[in-house]
Amino acid sequence: MKEAPPAPTMSLRDKVALLPTTPGVYLYKDAHGTVIYVGKAKNLRSRVRSYFNDDRLADSKTGTLISVAGDIDYILVDNEKEALALENNLIKRYKPRFNILLRDDKTYPYIHLTNEKYPRVYVTRRLRKGETYYGPYFPGNLAHRLVDFIHRQFKVPSCKVDLERNHPNPCLEYHIHRCHGPCVRELVEDATYAQSVRDVKMFLEGRHRHLIAELRGRMEKAAEELRFEQCATLRDLISTIEELEQRQKIAAAEGDDTDILAYYAEPPLIAVNLFHLRAGKIVDRREFFWEDQDDFDPPEFFTDLLLQLYLDQSYVPGLIHVPVEFEDREVLEELLTERRRRKVEIHTPQRGQKKAMLELVETNAKHSFDARFRVLKPSSQAIQQAIQDALGTEDPIRRIECFDISHIQGTDKVASMVVWEDGKMKKADYRKFIIRTVEGNDDFASMREVVTRRYKRLQEENQPMPSLVLIDGGLGQLHAAAEALEAIGIINQPLASIAKREEWIYVLGREDEPIVLDRFSPVLHLVTMVRDEAHRFAVTFHRTRRNASRLTSELNEVPGVGPKTVQKVLKHFGSLERVRTATEADLIQIAGRAAARKLKEHFAAAAR
Repeated sequence: MKEAPPAPTMSLRDKVALLPTTPGVYLYKDAHGTVIYVGKAKNLRSRVRSYFNDDRLADSKTGTLISVAGDIDYILVDNEKEALALENNLIKRYKPRFNILLRDDKTYPYIHLTNEKYPRVYVTRRLRKGETYYGPYFPGNLAHRLVDFIHRQFKVPSCKVDLERNHPNPCLEYHIHRCHGPCVRELVEDATYAQSVRDVKMFLEGRHRHLIAELRGRMEKAAEELRFEQCATLRDLISTIEELEQRQKIAAAEGDDTDILAYYAEPPLIAVNLFHLRAGKIVDRREFFWEDQDDFDPPEFFTDLLLQLYLDQSYVPGLIHVPVEFEDREVLEELLTERRRRKVEIHTPQRGQKKAMLELVETNAKHSFDARFRVLKPSSQAIQQAIQDALGTEDPIRRIECFDISHIQGTDKVASMVVWEDGKMKKADYRKFIIRTVEGNDDFASMREVVTRRYKRLQEENQPMPSLVLIDGGLGQLHAAAEALEAIGIINQPLASIAKREEWIYVLGREDEPIVLDRFSPVLHLVTMVRDEAHRFAVTFHRTRRNASRLTSELNEVPGVGPKTVQKVLKHFGSLERVRTATEADLIQIAGRAAARKLKEHFAAAAR
């Protein structure tokens, strides 16, 4: 009995011919089923069939895509708006290699109010589903100023202390009246803390009138009960919030918010600048870079960029100015208007003040391109700002102290600390550590010892902490350093680590979202340079210790040569090889005639 022949495999062109003519999203896949490109269309069959036209196949990007593609899938939707939204979601989900993917070193700052028994507030630039965020805030330091205001006025902290367990003593933040001290159970009642959290929510949500009314009620009650100090505190808080509300009204009256985008391109390298105008003033700037845009098509590029920039954001400006017209402008306007619940307009200015502003952004994009891709050395202030943006720290990074551990299978364990300050390595502040308390090969315990010793001494000498403590290693090393700092009462210290293999940067408090920077990033260049210097310094110190240990060990075995003589020889010659090759006359000058003879006899016997 003959077997039936296998069904003929359908070619990609044949599959395209069977696509529906309705709106939808199409997904090109490679031979392994990996999504390599996501697109959208009013007419799926017509759009996808166009990829096989001779003129499009001649395009290197399209030609490569079709040569790599092994299959095509599609999802039907009701209209263009749904297709646009779905395309954006799928690009973010699959990160296809042939799509334009949004990458930058700086993201929007938000304020995160945590969902805990004792909620805390943090400034963050990364959002996760199921959590409560407020923002974005422009400029970036506004979010930090608001969180500082919350600490001072509402006493809700940003610390990383474990509040699930009771601590014996509160930290400095409690003593300077910036925290209720929930880490020590008897310091604050749950109802008092919950009331402060409700106040923070109203403040961040912009419900200032409701908050002021509630604060006035508490102030009147405090006055009736003769609690005059609390009454004065509430009065000052009400006055501050009223002033903030008035400023917001003035800003809103001065005009709608505007974002302006422009680019400079030398494909495959692209630089884009985004300026944020609020109340007619430039309040912040973002930079974006790509290094893989061989077939740069500005209209297609800006369609994808605007989708990824705005579609999932909690805030969208009323006006967006772009340097080129693109096909889906009206559909995107309609979609963003629905999301914003107020009108959103996308324009390409042709004349006047708006055109002049667009040209200003283009000039800045050219400067960004040169600084990133022509390897111009950034100023000290620029690099400090870049690290602050990338790591999301409250203050500019002026000083970095970086630690590394070195040993061979747990022997001769040492550590190094190197310092970068104001744009250069500060070798006078380098430090070496001999690990004293750790047995065996335990890098985490070694890191805890070194960090404890370093910063306990700073505390005792009343010296300031660095802007950033950087650890050479992964999450284990990062957490070991964090445990050491917490054990000596240091909290809210910016702390990060860099893993060697992936060159990922982990920041304490958001370890599950490592920072991945492109290879041109000046922040990555700086951090890896500091890390490599710490590694070099540690390895050099370890090698010196190991050689000295080997030399001392062998010389101590020479009969008739005492420990004091060994130390003199060690100090003078520095290595076992130099002692071995020294003449007897040189040895006599350092060790004396009898010891010199015994040393030469020992080396002669070992060589036989």
